[in-house]
Amino acid sequence: MAKVGPQRAAELTGRSKSTVQRAMKAGKLSYEIDNAGRRVIDVSELERVFGLAPQGGEVAASANIESELEKAANIIETERMKMRIRMLEDQLEIAQEQIEDLKNQRDQWQKQAQQVLLTSQYSQKQAEELKEELKERDRRAQMRRQMEMQRRGVAKPTAAAKAADVPVPEKGSEPRKASPFSRPRQAAAEAARNFDIQGLWHKIRGESVANNAQPQEEKISA
Repeated sequence: MAKVGPQRAAELTGRSKSTVQRAMKAGKLSYEIDNAGRRVIDVSELERVFGLAPQGGEVAASANIESELEKAANIIETERMKMRIRMLEDQLEIAQEQIEDLKNQRDQWQKQAQQVLLTSQYSQKQAEELKEELKERDRRAQMRRQMEMQRRGVAKPTAAAKAADVPVPEKGSEPRKASPFSRPRQAAAEAARNFDIQGLWHKIRGESVANNAQPQEEKISA
């Protein structure tokens, strides 16, 4: 290895000359005496004790290396961010597709719910109409029964009521009004009764005339 003096040793280590000399005097840094009587230090010894300072070319190369490393790190970070962005974009696209699917499902559910509601309302309307129809049928059947009962007579009629076809009201109950269906029969009964009365009157009158005529015939024969 090359051997240098204290001044050059200071330049190689980046320390001051006095620092190198104190290390030589203290025995920390070994040295030799050359033929000219100068103290010289082996470069390897300087590197062992102080370490060598980077020289100008080495500093520039180191700076270039650091710059390239920084650029490479930036490129890697940029690519990593791009990959992250693409991944987030893919996730966002998937999320949007899921949202669209959910919207479509929601629309279908709403349509189904509306159809069910309309069907339920229609069924309810049909049930109400059927209920009203049954009520109307019951009412008509009840009216027919009442009319039939009025036509036949619920209570046992008397002889006069039979002739007039007028039902006898029960005790404690209000007299029922004559049904429209009983009016023709009442008129026929009334006409028959009038006919019987007229016939009876003619019969009584005829017997009276005959009785009056018999004494006259006896007088004539006497």
